[in-house]
Amino acid sequence: MPQQKYSVTQQPIDTLLSWVKSGEIAIPEIQRPFVWSATKVRDLLDSLLQGYPVGYLIAWRNPTVRLKDGTQSAGKRILIDGQQRVTALMASLLGREVVTKDYETVRIRIAYHPIERRFEVTNPAIKKDKSWLPDIAEVFAPTASMFSLVNEYCQKNESASQDAVFKSLEGLRQITNNSVGLIELEADLGIETVTEVFIRVNSAGTELSQADFAMSKIASSEQYDGHTLRKAIDYFCHLTVAPEFHGIIADKDKEFAKTDYFQKMSWLKQEGDDIYDPAYTDMLRVAYTSEFGRGRLEDLVALLSGRNFETKQYEATVAEESFERLRAGIQNFMSETNFKRFVMIIRSAGFVDATLVGSQNALNVAYILYLLMRRHNVPAPEIESFVRKWFVLSMLTQRYSGSAESTIDFDVRQFEQQGFHKYIEAIMSGTLSDSYWSVQLPQEMVTSSSSSPAFRVFRAAQVKLNDKGFLSRDITVQDLILNRGDHHHIFPKNYLKKEGASKGIYNQIANYAVTQSEINIAIGDLAPSKYFSTLFEACSRGQSAYGAINDLDELKENLRAHCIPDGITEMSSEHYSDFLDARRTAMADRMRMYFRKL
Repeated sequence: MPQQKYSVTQQPIDTLLSWVKSGEIAIPEIQRPFVWSATKVRDLLDSLLQGYPVGYLIAWRNPTVRLKDGTQSAGKRILIDGQQRVTALMASLLGREVVTKDYETVRIRIAYHPIERRFEVTNPAIKKDKSWLPDIAEVFAPTASMFSLVNEYCQKNESASQDAVFKSLEGLRQITNNSVGLIELEADLGIETVTEVFIRVNSAGTELSQADFAMSKIASSEQYDGHTLRKAIDYFCHLTVAPEFHGIIADKDKEFAKTDYFQKMSWLKQEGDDIYDPAYTDMLRVAYTSEFGRGRLEDLVALLSGRNFETKQYEATVAEESFERLRAGIQNFMSETNFKRFVMIIRSAGFVDATLVGSQNALNVAYILYLLMRRHNVPAPEIESFVRKWFVLSMLTQRYSGSAESTIDFDVRQFEQQGFHKYIEAIMSGTLSDSYWSVQLPQEMVTSSSSSPAFRVFRAAQVKLNDKGFLSRDITVQDLILNRGDHHHIFPKNYLKKEGASKGIYNQIANYAVTQSEINIAIGDLAPSKYFSTLFEACSRGQSAYGAINDLDELKENLRAHCIPDGITEMSSEHYSDFLDARRTAMADRMRMYFRKL
């Protein structure tokens, strides 16, 4: 029978809160945004008052670490599930402030009605109503006198019975004696096992990522100032989305505002680019992988715990070095020079809008590649070309979908072992072979999904090649993408619907072209043979139709850029399938030409 790697106990809420205050249990989330609504806090308290179960808490004990002097340091428990519940209790019962999702520090005040024995979120009306106690934290304050509380309440509510009010308030205070199940996991359990326990116990079934564990590990480390490092990660990611948050940090978190981290990320206060808005998982992965040369985040948790992979022991020197290296990786990530140059490279590949980027992992690995090549002093033009090509390859082939972490780990090791040039050239020639461009890619475009990687890359290719919009003389594809131009159906949707075509047929991506809305409206539901014939006739006379193009050669060039097959003026609905096949092949050819120019 396998040895049990966990224990299950029932602990009074009061004991758990005292552990948190004393540091026996570390709550990494305590300084992160509190995502529960005030009504959810109210409902938790009501469940406790009614004696209902409120779920289990899960704590994972940090490993015992060997210190430099040879002594052993027993690890704290890290609360990995139940953080929001414990934070809610500390906020409502102990009067602790919490940080909202907008990073504002607030008090959550819950009111209690002693006669009706119910809770409510405090509001102005309740504050004016003498029958309510507007903040239950006053009842749980260490200096609170039950006699004074009852006497004061009854003076304001003359019809209230002192005995009934006393019993009600005493019952309220007793909720901290209620027990909560605590599952304590042993330190030597792997992340995979811990995750499985979490999923099985948590009724919501929300999966914890390895980045969640890493962030918890970082924040719980007082010795290596992990709390500040975690803030740096959180704040940077929030700033990329909301630059105005810079002022809130400077005003509300003056201690952090004095750190080098804050200085390094301050450039974001004037940054509005949204091509790469990393979450903490992305930032951790890039910083860790580029600095450590490893792709598995579970290894980061082990390293930050002090795991020596050779001796299989936990050592303080390993933990110290790992935190130092991770800090360096985070600072490299948030460097204005690195970040802006990387985004510029992605934009130079034609990905000028976030809607064209369909894979965050492809962006992450491209940034990892950029940072690694810079560290190895690869010439800037080579970095730009390789990063562009690797990003587009990753997008087209969906290289980092599925078991992304294994592929990332393998690729990064090969970058180091084989060298960037040799490995990347080998992957490109093997993956993007002639048969890929002529057979596989056209086949992958047999889809009606506008989020198809091939469709995203095709539009990026048109941007890079400086193509004009469909039937546009002056307005480029880039202009239309940035200003939300239309996706015109070359064989109009209603034209095909009248012929009995289904949505999956008329919305094939090979039937789309980026165009001006006025051109799209002007064409309407006309058969392609009709409106293309009109175009050719008008241009042959030096006139325009639908758009501003009035030159025959310019029209033909525009149609070539949009991969419109020859013979379009003769095509009817019965030729639609042949049209799609021909255009997919032409689109793939154009993407191959684009890739070679990267």
